[in-house]
Amino acid sequence: MTSPATTTNIADLVETYGSPLYVYDLDETEAAARSLRGALPQPSTLYYSLKANPHPLLARALRRAGCHAEVSSQGELAAALEAGFAGDEILYTGPGKTRLEIADAVCAGVLRFSVESAGDYRRVAAVAAERGVTAQCLLRLNASESHGSSGLRMTGTSSQFGTDSAAVIADPEQFAPRPGARVIGMHFFALSNARDPESLLASLVSSIAEAARVHQACGVPLAYVDLGGGFAAPYAAEGARPDYGALREPLEAALDEHLPDWRNGTTTIAFESGRHLVGGCGQLVCTVSDIKQSRERTYVVLDTGIHHLGGLAGLGRLLPMRASTVPARTGGVPGEPDVPYGAADDRAVLVGPLCTPADVLARDASLPRVGRDGLLTVPNVGAYGLTASLIGFLSRPVAAEIVLAAGATLDASRIELRRTALAPVTGPRDSELADCQQEFTK
Repeated sequence: MTSPATTTNIADLVETYGSPLYVYDLDETEAAARSLRGALPQPSTLYYSLKANPHPLLARALRRAGCHAEVSSQGELAAALEAGFAGDEILYTGPGKTRLEIADAVCAGVLRFSVESAGDYRRVAAVAAERGVTAQCLLRLNASESHGSSGLRMTGTSSQFGTDSAAVIADPEQFAPRPGARVIGMHFFALSNARDPESLLASLVSSIAEAARVHQACGVPLAYVDLGGGFAAPYAAEGARPDYGALREPLEAALDEHLPDWRNGTTTIAFESGRHLVGGCGQLVCTVSDIKQSRERTYVVLDTGIHHLGGLAGLGRLLPMRASTVPARTGGVPGEPDVPYGAADDRAVLVGPLCTPADVLARDASLPRVGRDGLLTVPNVGAYGLTASLIGFLSRPVAAEIVLAAGATLDASRIELRRTALAPVTGPRDSELADCQQEFTK
Protein backbone atom coordinates (compact mmCIF):
# COMPACT_ATOMS: atom_id res chain seq x y z
CA MET A 1 0.00 0.00 0.00
CA THR A 2 1.20 3.49 -0.79
CA SER A 3 1.06 5.70 2.28
CA PRO A 4 -1.58 8.46 2.10
CA ALA A 5 1.06 10.99 3.22
CA THR A 6 4.79 11.18 2.83
CA THR A 7 7.09 10.69 5.79
CA THR A 8 7.68 14.43 6.02
CA ASN A 9 3.96 15.15 5.84
CA ILE A 10 3.20 12.72 8.67
CA ALA A 11 5.76 14.33 10.95
CA ASP A 12 4.32 17.74 10.07
CA LEU A 13 0.79 16.56 10.81
CA VAL A 14 1.80 15.21 14.21
CA GLU A 15 3.59 18.44 15.03
CA THR A 16 0.47 20.41 14.10
CA TYR A 17 -2.34 18.22 15.42
CA GLY A 18 -0.67 15.95 17.96
CA SER A 19 -0.61 12.18 18.31
CA PRO A 20 -2.33 9.82 17.80
CA LEU A 21 -4.23 10.71 14.65
CA TYR A 22 -5.94 9.04 11.72
CA VAL A 23 -4.99 10.20 8.23
CA TYR A 24 -7.42 9.56 5.37
CA ASP A 25 -6.66 10.07 1.67
CA LEU A 26 -9.71 10.86 -0.48
CA ASP A 27 -7.80 10.10 -3.67
CA GLU A 28 -7.42 6.48 -2.58
CA THR A 29 -11.11 6.25 -1.68
CA GLU A 30 -12.25 7.58 -5.05
CA ALA A 31 -9.87 5.23 -6.86
CA ALA A 32 -11.30 2.26 -4.95
CA ALA A 33 -14.84 3.28 -5.91
CA ARG A 34 -13.96 3.62 -9.58
CA SER A 35 -12.25 0.24 -9.58
CA LEU A 36 -15.10 -1.60 -7.84
CA ARG A 37 -17.86 0.01 -9.89
CA GLY A 38 -16.00 -1.00 -13.03
CA ALA A 39 -15.87 -4.62 -11.81
CA LEU A 40 -19.64 -4.91 -11.24
CA PRO A 41 -22.41 -5.65 -13.74
CA GLN A 42 -23.74 -2.62 -15.54
CA PRO A 43 -26.23 -1.21 -14.92
CA SER A 44 -26.10 -1.62 -11.15
CA THR A 45 -26.09 0.51 -8.00
CA LEU A 46 -23.25 0.50 -5.48
CA TYR A 47 -24.04 1.48 -1.88
CA TYR A 48 -21.39 2.73 0.51
CA SER A 49 -21.95 1.17 3.94
CA LEU A 50 -21.29 3.97 6.40
CA LYS A 51 -20.69 1.52 9.25
CA ALA A 52 -17.17 1.10 7.85
CA ASN A 53 -16.39 4.78 8.43
CA PRO A 54 -19.09 7.46 8.86
CA HIS A 55 -16.78 10.44 8.30
CA PRO A 56 -18.92 12.79 6.16
CA LEU A 57 -16.02 13.80 3.88
CA LEU A 58 -15.28 10.20 2.96
CA ALA A 59 -18.98 9.63 2.31
CA ARG A 60 -19.12 12.81 0.21
CA ALA A 61 -16.18 11.66 -1.89
CA LEU A 62 -17.91 8.34 -2.53
CA ARG A 63 -21.11 10.12 -3.51
CA ARG A 64 -19.08 12.07 -6.08
CA ALA A 65 -17.75 8.72 -7.28
CA GLY A 66 -21.31 7.54 -7.95
CA CYS A 67 -22.16 5.60 -4.79
CA HIS A 68 -25.42 5.65 -2.84
CA ALA A 69 -25.50 5.30 0.98
CA GLU A 70 -26.46 2.36 3.19
CA VAL A 71 -27.09 3.33 6.81
CA SER A 72 -28.28 1.49 9.90
CA SER A 73 -28.59 4.17 12.58
CA GLN A 74 -29.67 7.74 13.14
CA GLY A 75 -26.03 8.79 13.44
CA GLU A 76 -25.14 7.23 10.10
CA LEU A 77 -28.22 8.83 8.56
CA ALA A 78 -27.09 12.25 9.83
CA ALA A 79 -23.61 11.67 8.39
CA ALA A 80 -25.05 10.62 5.02
CA LEU A 81 -27.26 13.70 4.87
CA GLU A 82 -24.31 15.92 5.84
CA ALA A 83 -22.33 14.30 3.03
CA GLY A 84 -25.00 15.40 0.56
CA PHE A 85 -26.92 12.19 -0.05
CA ALA A 86 -30.59 12.76 -0.85
CA GLY A 87 -33.28 10.62 0.74
CA ASP A 88 -33.80 8.61 -2.44
CA GLU A 89 -30.07 7.72 -2.46
CA ILE A 90 -30.21 6.11 1.00
CA LEU A 91 -31.08 2.54 2.01
CA TYR A 92 -31.93 2.06 5.70
CA THR A 93 -31.05 -1.36 7.08
CA GLY A 94 -30.70 -3.19 10.41
CA PRO A 95 -32.49 -5.86 12.44
CA GLY A 96 -33.73 -3.64 15.27
CA LYS A 97 -35.11 -0.42 13.77
CA THR A 98 -37.21 1.58 16.24
CA ARG A 99 -40.24 3.72 15.46
CA LEU A 100 -38.22 6.84 16.24
CA GLU A 101 -35.40 6.10 13.83
CA ILE A 102 -37.81 5.00 11.11
CA ALA A 103 -39.67 8.30 11.57
CA ASP A 104 -36.42 10.28 11.40
CA ALA A 105 -35.49 8.51 8.17
CA VAL A 106 -38.91 9.04 6.59
CA CYS A 107 -38.86 12.73 7.55
CA ALA A 108 -35.46 13.00 5.82
CA GLY A 109 -36.97 11.61 2.62
CA VAL A 110 -35.78 8.01 3.01
CA LEU A 111 -38.35 5.59 1.66
CA ARG A 112 -36.24 2.51 0.91
CA PHE A 113 -35.88 0.13 3.85
CA SER A 114 -34.50 -3.36 4.23
CA VAL A 115 -36.96 -5.24 6.44
CA GLU A 116 -35.72 -8.24 8.38
CA SER A 117 -38.94 -9.78 9.67
CA ALA A 118 -42.70 -9.50 9.43
CA GLY A 119 -42.67 -7.38 12.59
CA ASP A 120 -40.04 -5.05 11.14
CA TYR A 121 -42.13 -4.71 7.97
CA ARG A 122 -45.28 -3.85 9.94
CA ARG A 123 -43.40 -1.26 11.99
CA VAL A 124 -41.99 0.48 8.91
CA ALA A 125 -45.43 0.44 7.29
CA ALA A 126 -47.15 1.90 10.34
CA VAL A 127 -44.69 4.79 10.67
CA ALA A 128 -44.78 5.56 6.95
CA ALA A 129 -48.58 5.44 6.86
CA GLU A 130 -48.78 7.93 9.74
CA ARG A 131 -46.79 10.33 7.57
CA GLY A 132 -48.80 9.72 4.42
CA VAL A 133 -46.08 7.99 2.41
CA THR A 134 -45.41 4.47 1.15
CA ALA A 135 -42.09 2.84 2.01
CA GLN A 136 -40.41 0.69 -0.65
CA CYS A 137 -39.15 -2.33 1.24
CA LEU A 138 -36.54 -4.94 0.41
CA LEU A 139 -37.16 -8.23 2.18
CA ARG A 140 -33.89 -9.43 3.64
CA LEU A 141 -33.59 -13.16 3.20
CA ASN A 142 -31.59 -15.69 5.14
CA ALA A 143 -30.91 -18.07 2.29
CA SER A 144 -31.36 -21.80 2.60
CA GLU A 145 -27.68 -22.50 1.87
CA SER A 146 -24.33 -20.74 2.18
CA HIS A 147 -21.59 -20.84 -0.42
CA GLY A 148 -17.95 -19.81 -0.53
CA SER A 149 -15.05 -21.02 1.58
CA SER A 150 -13.80 -17.84 3.26
CA GLY A 151 -15.04 -14.74 5.05
CA LEU A 152 -17.59 -14.18 7.81
CA ARG A 153 -20.81 -16.04 6.95
CA MET A 154 -24.10 -14.28 7.54
CA THR A 155 -26.59 -16.64 5.91
CA GLY A 156 -27.45 -20.30 5.54
CA THR A 157 -27.70 -20.82 9.29
CA SER A 158 -29.66 -19.57 12.29
CA SER A 159 -29.23 -15.80 12.39
CA GLN A 160 -30.67 -12.53 13.71
CA PHE A 161 -30.38 -11.20 10.17
CA GLY A 162 -33.21 -11.60 7.69
CA THR A 163 -36.10 -14.03 7.44
CA ASP A 164 -35.50 -17.65 6.48
CA SER A 165 -36.39 -18.23 2.84
CA ALA A 166 -38.45 -21.28 3.80
CA ALA A 167 -40.57 -19.17 6.18
CA VAL A 168 -41.26 -16.61 3.45
CA ILE A 169 -42.26 -19.30 0.97
CA ALA A 170 -44.51 -20.94 3.56
CA ASP A 171 -46.36 -17.70 4.37
CA PRO A 172 -45.78 -14.94 1.79
CA GLU A 173 -48.94 -13.07 2.86
CA GLN A 174 -47.12 -11.68 5.89
CA PHE A 175 -45.18 -9.51 3.42
CA ALA A 176 -48.15 -8.54 1.24
CA PRO A 177 -48.70 -4.83 0.43
CA ARG A 178 -50.23 -2.88 3.30
CA PRO A 179 -50.97 0.78 4.05
CA GLY A 180 -47.62 2.55 4.27
CA ALA A 181 -45.38 -0.08 2.70
CA ARG A 182 -44.93 -2.60 -0.04
CA VAL A 183 -42.17 -5.10 -0.72
CA ILE A 184 -40.49 -4.32 -4.06
CA GLY A 185 -37.62 -6.79 -3.92
CA MET A 186 -35.08 -8.73 -1.90
CA HIS A 187 -31.94 -8.04 0.08
CA PHE A 188 -29.08 -10.47 0.62
CA PHE A 189 -25.83 -10.22 2.53
CA ALA A 190 -24.38 -13.67 2.72
CA LEU A 191 -20.68 -13.07 3.30
CA SER A 192 -18.46 -10.38 4.79
CA ASN A 193 -14.80 -9.77 3.93
CA ALA A 194 -14.35 -12.75 1.60
CA ARG A 195 -10.66 -13.53 1.42
CA ASP A 196 -10.69 -14.78 -2.15
CA PRO A 197 -12.68 -13.71 -5.23
CA GLU A 198 -13.87 -17.26 -5.86
CA SER A 199 -15.71 -17.40 -2.53
CA LEU A 200 -17.27 -14.02 -3.16
CA LEU A 201 -18.40 -15.01 -6.65
CA ALA A 202 -19.93 -18.26 -5.37
CA SER A 203 -21.82 -16.34 -2.69
CA LEU A 204 -23.19 -13.70 -5.06
CA VAL A 205 -24.21 -16.23 -7.71
CA SER A 206 -25.99 -18.25 -5.02
CA SER A 207 -27.93 -15.14 -3.93
CA ILE A 208 -28.96 -14.45 -7.53
CA ALA A 209 -30.29 -17.99 -7.88
CA GLU A 210 -32.04 -17.74 -4.48
CA ALA A 211 -33.83 -14.55 -5.52
CA ALA A 212 -35.19 -16.27 -8.60
CA ARG A 213 -36.18 -19.37 -6.61
CA VAL A 214 -38.10 -17.42 -3.96
CA HIS A 215 -39.83 -15.32 -6.61
CA GLN A 216 -40.95 -18.41 -8.52
CA ALA A 217 -42.08 -20.16 -5.33
CA CYS A 218 -44.19 -17.41 -3.78
CA GLY A 219 -44.15 -14.30 -5.95
CA VAL A 220 -41.96 -11.92 -3.92
CA PRO A 221 -41.33 -9.06 -6.39
CA LEU A 222 -38.06 -8.64 -8.27
CA ALA A 223 -38.13 -4.91 -9.00
CA TYR A 224 -35.05 -4.42 -6.79
CA VAL A 225 -32.45 -7.01 -5.74
CA ASP A 226 -29.66 -5.96 -3.41
CA LEU A 227 -27.02 -8.69 -3.49
CA GLY A 228 -25.02 -7.22 -0.61
CA GLY A 229 -21.25 -7.43 -0.65
CA GLY A 230 -18.36 -9.24 0.92
CA PHE A 231 -15.68 -7.20 -0.87
CA ALA A 232 -12.50 -7.53 1.16
CA ALA A 233 -9.60 -5.31 2.15
CA PRO A 234 -6.44 -5.80 4.22
CA TYR A 235 -6.72 -4.55 7.80
CA ALA A 236 -3.96 -3.08 9.99
CA ALA A 237 -1.30 -4.71 7.83
CA GLU A 238 0.41 -3.95 4.55
CA GLY A 239 -1.35 -5.06 1.39
CA ALA A 240 -3.44 -3.93 -1.54
CA ARG A 241 -7.19 -4.24 -1.90
CA PRO A 242 -8.23 -7.24 -4.01
CA ASP A 243 -8.86 -6.80 -7.71
CA TYR A 244 -12.38 -7.92 -8.58
CA GLY A 245 -12.15 -7.32 -12.31
CA ALA A 246 -12.90 -10.99 -13.02
CA LEU A 247 -16.31 -10.82 -11.30
CA ARG A 248 -18.25 -8.88 -13.89
CA GLU A 249 -18.54 -11.46 -16.67
CA PRO A 250 -19.71 -14.45 -14.56
CA LEU A 251 -22.06 -12.23 -12.53
CA GLU A 252 -23.66 -10.89 -15.69
CA ALA A 253 -24.03 -14.45 -16.96
CA ALA A 254 -25.76 -15.50 -13.72
CA LEU A 255 -28.07 -12.50 -13.89
CA ASP A 256 -28.92 -13.27 -17.51
CA GLU A 257 -29.79 -16.84 -16.52
CA HIS A 258 -31.85 -16.17 -13.38
CA LEU A 259 -32.99 -12.52 -13.54
CA PRO A 260 -33.03 -11.67 -17.26
CA ASP A 261 -34.98 -8.42 -16.81
CA TRP A 262 -31.99 -6.77 -15.11
CA ARG A 263 -30.55 -5.52 -18.41
CA ASN A 264 -33.66 -3.51 -19.37
CA GLY A 265 -33.97 -1.95 -15.91
CA THR A 266 -37.12 -3.81 -14.88
CA THR A 267 -35.02 -5.36 -12.11
CA THR A 268 -32.54 -3.02 -10.43
CA ILE A 269 -29.39 -4.75 -9.18
CA ALA A 270 -27.47 -3.32 -6.23
CA PHE A 271 -24.32 -4.14 -4.28
CA GLU A 272 -22.85 -2.86 -0.99
CA SER A 273 -19.32 -2.21 0.17
CA GLY A 274 -17.69 -0.58 3.16
CA ARG A 275 -14.20 -1.86 3.97
CA HIS A 276 -13.15 -2.30 0.33
CA LEU A 277 -14.00 1.33 -0.48
CA VAL A 278 -12.31 3.03 2.46
CA GLY A 279 -10.01 0.51 4.15
CA GLY A 280 -6.95 1.46 2.14
CA CYS A 281 -7.43 5.20 2.48
CA GLY A 282 -6.52 5.41 6.16
CA GLN A 283 -3.56 4.99 8.46
CA LEU A 284 -3.20 5.51 12.19
CA VAL A 285 -0.17 7.49 13.33
CA CYS A 286 0.94 7.03 16.95
CA THR A 287 3.90 7.65 19.22
CA VAL A 288 5.98 5.25 21.28
CA SER A 289 5.60 6.29 24.92
CA ASP A 290 7.83 3.67 26.52
CA ILE A 291 9.77 0.47 25.85
CA LYS A 292 10.21 -2.01 28.64
CA GLN A 293 11.28 -5.57 29.34
CA SER A 294 9.25 -7.91 31.55
CA ARG A 295 10.93 -11.23 32.06
CA GLU A 296 11.73 -12.34 28.51
CA ARG A 297 9.24 -10.16 26.66
CA THR A 298 9.56 -6.69 25.19
CA TYR A 299 6.61 -4.33 25.58
CA VAL A 300 6.25 -1.29 23.35
CA VAL A 301 3.81 1.13 24.98
CA LEU A 302 1.97 3.40 22.53
CA ASP A 303 -0.17 6.50 22.99
CA THR A 304 -2.97 4.65 21.21
CA GLY A 305 -4.81 1.46 22.05
CA ILE A 306 -8.12 -0.34 21.87
CA HIS A 307 -9.94 2.97 22.44
CA HIS A 308 -8.69 4.10 19.00
CA LEU A 309 -8.18 0.88 17.05
CA GLY A 310 -9.36 -2.68 17.25
CA GLY A 311 -11.58 -2.57 20.31
CA LEU A 312 -12.23 -6.29 19.87
CA ALA A 313 -8.61 -6.91 20.83
CA GLY A 314 -9.80 -6.76 24.42
CA LEU A 315 -11.97 -9.80 23.66
CA GLY A 316 -9.05 -11.76 22.31
CA ARG A 317 -9.43 -10.88 18.61
CA LEU A 318 -6.01 -9.33 18.02
CA LEU A 319 -5.00 -7.42 14.94
CA PRO A 320 -2.61 -8.78 12.33
CA MET A 321 -0.75 -5.54 12.93
CA ARG A 322 2.34 -4.53 11.00
CA ALA A 323 3.43 -1.03 11.93
CA SER A 324 6.09 1.05 10.17
CA THR A 325 8.37 3.67 11.65
CA VAL A 326 8.46 7.35 10.78
CA PRO A 327 11.35 9.52 11.99
CA ALA A 328 10.14 12.05 14.55
CA ARG A 329 11.30 15.64 14.26
CA THR A 330 12.87 15.40 17.71
CA GLY A 331 14.30 12.13 19.00
CA GLY A 332 13.94 10.90 22.55
CA VAL A 333 12.48 12.33 25.70
CA PRO A 334 14.22 15.53 26.92
CA GLY A 335 16.67 14.64 29.69
CA GLU A 336 16.31 10.91 29.06
CA PRO A 337 18.40 8.86 26.62
CA ASP A 338 16.67 7.28 23.68
CA VAL A 339 16.24 3.50 24.04
CA PRO A 340 16.09 1.88 20.61
CA TYR A 341 14.23 -1.39 20.35
CA GLY A 342 15.40 -4.33 18.39
CA ALA A 343 16.09 -5.09 14.80
CA ALA A 344 13.76 -5.77 11.91
CA ASP A 345 13.03 -9.36 12.98
CA ASP A 346 12.53 -8.68 16.69
CA ARG A 347 9.15 -9.37 18.26
CA ALA A 348 7.26 -7.31 20.80
CA VAL A 349 3.92 -6.93 22.50
CA LEU A 350 2.22 -3.72 21.36
CA VAL A 351 0.14 -2.22 24.15
CA GLY A 352 -1.74 1.01 24.69
CA PRO A 353 -1.91 3.52 27.54
CA LEU A 354 -5.14 2.30 29.14
CA CYS A 355 -5.18 1.07 32.70
CA THR A 356 -6.33 -2.44 31.82
CA PRO A 357 -4.53 -5.62 30.73
CA ALA A 358 -7.03 -5.82 27.86
CA ASP A 359 -5.31 -2.93 26.07
CA VAL A 360 -3.22 -5.12 23.77
CA LEU A 361 -3.03 -4.43 20.04
CA ALA A 362 -0.65 -7.24 19.07
CA ARG A 363 1.10 -9.96 21.08
CA ASP A 364 3.83 -10.93 18.63
CA ALA A 365 4.47 -7.90 16.45
CA SER A 366 7.51 -7.53 14.24
CA LEU A 367 8.81 -3.97 14.41
CA PRO A 368 11.66 -2.15 12.74
CA ARG A 369 14.04 -0.17 14.96
CA VAL A 370 12.15 2.37 17.02
CA GLY A 371 12.82 4.41 20.17
CA ARG A 372 10.86 6.43 22.67
CA ASP A 373 9.03 9.30 21.01
CA GLY A 374 9.36 7.54 17.69
CA LEU A 375 6.37 7.59 15.35
CA LEU A 376 4.66 4.43 14.12
CA THR A 377 2.03 4.12 11.40
CA VAL A 378 -0.54 1.34 11.09
CA PRO A 379 -1.75 0.99 7.47
CA ASN A 380 -5.12 0.05 6.01
CA VAL A 381 -7.34 1.19 8.87
CA GLY A 382 -9.68 3.53 6.97
CA ALA A 383 -12.48 1.02 7.67
CA TYR A 384 -13.54 -0.22 11.12
CA GLY A 385 -10.94 1.97 12.79
CA LEU A 386 -11.86 4.77 15.13
CA THR A 387 -15.64 4.41 15.36
CA ALA A 388 -15.37 0.62 15.66
CA SER A 389 -13.25 1.04 18.79
CA LEU A 390 -13.92 1.64 22.48
CA ILE A 391 -13.77 5.43 22.19
CA GLY A 392 -15.57 6.01 25.48
CA PHE A 393 -13.47 3.60 27.54
CA LEU A 394 -11.48 5.22 30.40
CA SER A 395 -12.40 8.69 29.12
CA ARG A 396 -9.27 9.18 27.03
CA PRO A 397 -9.31 11.78 24.25
CA VAL A 398 -10.42 10.50 20.85
CA ALA A 399 -7.77 10.42 18.14
CA ALA A 400 -7.86 13.30 15.68
CA GLU A 401 -8.91 12.64 12.08
CA ILE A 402 -7.13 14.34 9.17
CA VAL A 403 -8.51 14.23 5.63
CA LEU A 404 -6.16 14.74 2.68
CA ALA A 405 -7.02 15.45 -0.95
CA ALA A 406 -4.38 15.80 -3.67
CA GLY A 407 -1.74 15.74 -0.92
CA ALA A 408 -3.15 18.76 0.94
CA THR A 409 -4.94 18.82 4.27
CA LEU A 410 -8.63 19.30 3.57
CA ASP A 411 -10.01 18.91 7.07
CA ALA A 412 -8.88 18.25 10.65
CA SER A 413 -11.36 17.37 13.38
CA ARG A 414 -11.91 15.34 16.52
CA ILE A 415 -14.99 13.50 17.78
CA GLU A 416 -15.88 14.49 21.33
CA LEU A 417 -18.03 12.57 23.78
CA ARG A 418 -20.12 14.91 25.91
CA ARG A 419 -22.73 14.33 28.57
CA THR A 420 -25.92 16.18 27.66
CA ALA A 421 -28.68 16.90 30.13
CA LEU A 422 -32.10 15.50 29.21
CA ALA A 423 -35.38 17.02 30.36
CA PRO A 424 -37.02 14.49 32.70
CA VAL A 425 -40.26 12.97 31.48
CA THR A 426 -41.24 12.01 35.03
CA GLY A 427 -39.45 12.61 38.27
CA PRO A 428 -39.49 14.54 41.54
CA ARG A 429 -41.31 17.85 41.92
CA ASP A 430 -39.25 20.95 41.28
CA SER A 431 -38.77 21.62 45.00
CA GLU A 432 -37.56 18.06 45.63
CA LEU A 433 -35.21 18.23 42.66
CA ALA A 434 -33.78 21.53 43.92
CA ASP A 435 -33.20 20.03 47.37
CA CYS A 436 -31.44 17.03 45.80
CA GLN A 437 -29.19 19.22 43.67
CA GLN A 438 -28.34 21.39 46.70
CA GLU A 439 -27.40 18.30 48.72
CA PHE A 440 -25.00 17.09 46.03
CA THR A 441 -23.33 20.50 45.69
CA LYS A 442 -22.58 20.98 49.41
